[in-house]
Amino acid sequence: MLETQPKRVLLVAGEASGDLHGGALVQALRRQQPDVTVVGVGGDHLRSSGMEVLADVRTLSAAGLVEIVGSIPRHHRVMELLKAQMDQHRPDVVALVDYPGFNMFVAKEAHKRGIPVFFYIAPQVWAWGQGRAKKMARIIDRLAVIFPFEEGIFNAHGRDFARYVGHPLVDGLQVTRLAQDSRAMHGFSDQQPLLVLMPGSRRSEVRLLLPAMLAAAQILRADGWQVALLKAPTIDQAYLEQIHGALPFPVPIVEGDAYNVIAAADAGVIASGTATLEAALLGCPHVILYRFSFLTYILAKLVIGRRILGLPNVVLGRPFFPELLQREVTAGNIVRAVREMVDNRQGCLQAVQDLWQAMGDSGASERAAEELARLMA
Repeated sequence: MLETQPKRVLLVAGEASGDLHGGALVQALRRQQPDVTVVGVGGDHLRSSGMEVLADVRTLSAAGLVEIVGSIPRHHRVMELLKAQMDQHRPDVVALVDYPGFNMFVAKEAHKRGIPVFFYIAPQVWAWGQGRAKKMARIIDRLAVIFPFEEGIFNAHGRDFARYVGHPLVDGLQVTRLAQDSRAMHGFSDQQPLLVLMPGSRRSEVRLLLPAMLAAAQILRADGWQVALLKAPTIDQAYLEQIHGALPFPVPIVEGDAYNVIAAADAGVIASGTATLEAALLGCPHVILYRFSFLTYILAKLVIGRRILGLPNVVLGRPFFPELLQREVTAGNIVRAVREMVDNRQGCLQAVQDLWQAMGDSGASERAAEELARLMA
C-alpha cells in the first residue's frame, strides 16, 4: 500500500489582522490534520502556529489605492516567490487570508495552475461594489465569510461557493484581568478616564492619522484624561516615536496587551479596520477615523461614495459609532465625538449587546479549517 503524502498548504496573510486570524486557522487545521505542512507569507502568529514563513507580513504593509503603488516592487518580489512555490512545490491548496488587493492576484495565479483556492475573510464588496464578488466566483473554490449577510451576496453570481463560518473575533477576544489591574500594570490611574489611541497597522495610516489623534488627546488631557497609544506589531516603535516625539507631553506606548487595555479604557480613537470591531465588542466607546492620500480619496469617493463603512456600524446596520473621514479628521471633531460617545453610555451598552448577538456563535476558525480541509481531501 502506498503511503499518503502529507498535504501542503501555501498560505498568504497580508497584514496584522490576517496574521492573527491566519494563525488561528492553521492551529485549527493542525488539530484536524496534524501532519499538514503550511508555508507562506505571515508574521508572528503564523510562525507560532507552525507555519514556515517565507516572507514576513510587514513586506506587504500598505493601505489605499495610491499608497499601494509605492509598495509595488515589494509586492512583485513576494508574488514571484509565491509563483515559484506553486511551480516547484505544488501545494494541495492555496489559502488566502483577507488582504484582497494582493491576494486576488495570488488567487488568479493559483487558478491558472489548477490549484484549488481557499479564501478566508472576504473583501468588503458591500462597501466597494459587487464586481469583485463576480470575479471571486470565477476563481475561488471555497470562500469562508465571517458575516452572515455575506454568504448571499457572494452566492448570487451563479456559484454556491461561499460559506458563513462565523467571526474569529468571537473566539479570540479574551480579557484576562480586571480593568483596574490592567491600568495599574501599565501605570494608569483608576481615578481618571483613559483614552486609547489606535492609529492602525500600516505606516501610511499612522502617518495620516496619529498627528490629529495626538492633538485631540492633548485637548482631552486638560479635562483629566490619561492617554495610551496602542502599537500594532507591524509598526516599529521608532516610527511611532518619530511622529509623536515633538509633542509637549509623553504618551505611553503599549504593545502586546491590547485587549486588556481597550477593555480598561473609557473611550478610544481608532483607525478604520478590524480594531474598531474589537473595541466595540470589548465595550469601548470610540471614534472611527479614515484618512487617505488625496488621490486615493477621490478614487474611493467615485467608487463607494459616502456610506457606513465602520465594521461595527455595518454589523449593527446603523451608524452608532462616529465616523470621521478625510478633512473631518481634526482634533476638534475628534474631541467632540469622544465626549458625545462618553455621554451616551447607555446607548453604547445597547450597541455592544446588539453586536454580540449579531456576531453569531464561536468556532469560526474550526469551521473555516474544515472548509479548507475539504479542498485537500
